[in-house]
Amino acid sequence: MARYFLELSYNGTRYNGWQIQPDAPTVQEELQKALSVLLSEPIEVVGAGRTDTGVHARYYVAHFDTGRCSKVEQTDFVYHLNCILSKDIAVSGVRRVADDAHARFDAFEREYKYYISLKKNPFCRETAAAFYLPLDIARMNEAAALLLKQDDFTSFAKLHSDTKTNRCKVVYAKWEKEGEFLVFTIRADRFLRNMVRAIVGSLIDVGKGKATVAGFEKIIFLKDRSAAGMSAPAEGLFLTDVKYPGSVEYMEKQI
Repeated sequence: MARYFLELSYNGTRYNGWQIQPDAPTVQEELQKALSVLLSEPIEVVGAGRTDTGVHARYYVAHFDTGRCSKVEQTDFVYHLNCILSKDIAVSGVRRVADDAHARFDAFEREYKYYISLKKNPFCRETAAAFYLPLDIARMNEAAALLLKQDDFTSFAKLHSDTKTNRCKVVYAKWEKEGEFLVFTIRADRFLRNMVRAIVGSLIDVGKGKATVAGFEKIIFLKDRSAAGMSAPAEGLFLTDVKYPGSVEYMEKQI
C-alpha cells in the first residue's frame, strides 16, 4: 500500500459540505466513488478539513491509500479521474507521499477568502455574497486586527459541535477592495466550524456602523456565539490554501 496526496478544487454550491453525510451529496463521497471506480477497489479519502454546505475550495488537499501504484502513477491518471468526477470538482495533481503523511493533521496553516460583490452581478451569484450598501473598510480592518491578539474563538464557533477546543492562532486577517469585490483574507493554524462566516458577519456589522470596534472586541471576550453577528452567506467563502511542513520536500515528485 502507498499513500497519495490529491490536490483539487471544487464549487460547493450543490454539496452539503466536504464530509460524508447520510442521504446528502458531499465532495468526499463523490471523490471516493470516482477513485474506487478508477482503481477497481474501495478507496477511503481523508481531507485537509471540513467545509460547510455551499462553501467552495480553490485549493484543497486530500489523501488516500492504494496498492495499485502503477495505475495511479500513469501520466493520464488525473485526466481519467476528472472524466469520472462531476463538473463541480477538479483534480489538479496527485503526489506520492510518505506512508504516515496526513492531509489533515500535518497541515500547519489554512487560508480562507470571503468575497462580497459590491454591485449586482448575475455571474457571481454562486461565488460571492451580495452587499450593496457602503461599508467602512478601515473600521472593519481595525476590528479584524484584534483577531490576531486572541486565541479563543468560542463566540464564532458553531454550537454543539464535536470540537475539543475552540483555540486557534490567527496570523493574518484583512479586508481589501479588488475591483467590484471586497475580499476578506484570513489565515490560521486551524478553523472552527462556521468560524469564518461568523467573523465576517460580525465585521460587516462594524462596517455598517451597527457595531463598534470595541463592541467587536467585547464579542470575542464574551465567548458566547449569541453575542456575535449572523453568519455571512456560504456562497462567498473559499478555502484558498493549505500549507504543509517542508513544502516541496514534504511531498514527493508530482506525478
